[in-house]
Amino acid sequence: MKTVTIYQLNHLSPALFQRLKTSQMEAAQVWNCCMQMHKAVRLAHLPWPGRDELQKATKGRFALQSQSVQMIVAAFLATIDITRQLRQTHPQMKMKYPWRTKRFYPVKWPAQAVSKENGRVVLPMGRGRPSLVLPLELPEHSGACSLVWNNGFELHICVEIPQAEQASGTVEATIDLGEIHLAAVTTNTGQALIVTGRGIRSLKHLRSKQLGKMAKKQSRCQKSSRRWKKVQRAKHKQCRRAERRIRDLRHKATRKVIDFCVHHQVGTLFLGNPHGVRNKNNGRHHNQRMALWEYGKDRAYLTHKAKAAHIMSFTGSERGTSSQCPRCGHTHKPKGRQWACRACQFSGHRDLVGSINMHRLAFGEQVNFPRSFTYLRPGLSRSRSSRADTPQRCLSKELAQPRIADTVSWETGQTGNVA
Repeated sequence: MKTVTIYQLNHLSPALFQRLKTSQMEAAQVWNCCMQMHKAVRLAHLPWPGRDELQKATKGRFALQSQSVQMIVAAFLATIDITRQLRQTHPQMKMKYPWRTKRFYPVKWPAQAVSKENGRVVLPMGRGRPSLVLPLELPEHSGACSLVWNNGFELHICVEIPQAEQASGTVEATIDLGEIHLAAVTTNTGQALIVTGRGIRSLKHLRSKQLGKMAKKQSRCQKSSRRWKKVQRAKHKQCRRAERRIRDLRHKATRKVIDFCVHHQVGTLFLGNPHGVRNKNNGRHHNQRMALWEYGKDRAYLTHKAKAAHIMSFTGSERGTSSQCPRCGHTHKPKGRQWACRACQFSGHRDLVGSINMHRLAFGEQVNFPRSFTYLRPGLSRSRSSRADTPQRCLSKELAQPRIADTVSWETGQTGNVA
């Protein structure tokens, strides 16, 4: 199984930085050539160009290695195929074929083109042109790589990782993704887990506040002046730092979810798709939180880790699962983190209610509400708060949920009702 390892290219010399920038601009020209050619034949109602036609049109014209050009052509054709499918299956999305001219585009190299020499990575740029040499120590089973700009240059390396042995679990589980609690997991055997996402949300809020202050300072400067560029570099530095911390917490949170599934022998996993929650206007503060909620990355991380653990995962709509009582079926809009039914006086955690109701949609069976659950944090943050990552209440109105320690895990046999 393959995964991607990200290497940040810091402290580059001005000459090497300019070469990397020029290579991405050259890759953008390859994309623009394919886009213009496809657009012309599409408007003329002629047969669309395939791989051979596009490779012939881009051969020998750009200052890139031939395999890099071919990979850009393959990426363009993949975009065309996905757009065609979405236009047929989801016409309401009104997807457009590639039409905008790009200035930069990631440069790609296949595995056979990447060379590793004494702690260096050699990336060819074509016959008669010097190769790009980066001081990086790549892992043994590294393969294809891509040069990406993400507030700074990064090298994305495809690495082969060992896959777990074939799992024999027969337990079914569902995951309710959320912004406050990243994942709420329930199984048909009565086990439950909640992994908080408050740390990720606080990092995003801090990033937004700091970027707002920098933007205010930058608005008082002449564009492209020395002070404007200084503030711009500070913005890039802050964005990269926040993204690293958020990515680290997301990896740790999804890892705890998959380890919970492996421990309880889960063989089939359903991931709820919360698409559509952003369509409703609930004020600028809530709209900003919804815009910053990256549930697509959460699903991608969980799917990738589940595949490595030999857990079959699939996704589907979760519409109506968080507003229906799992005991009597009464429907109303919940408020707060505690779900209280007005008909049968049932009370339970709001996210667990959504996850329990997903069993009926995904597997066609009604599962009993869990008597207890495990509450975990993705990891320890540097700045601790007395109110951060703390659950509101337990599963009933009579007993309150105590604070869960950072060391609580299923490996020690402790559950959500242990302080």
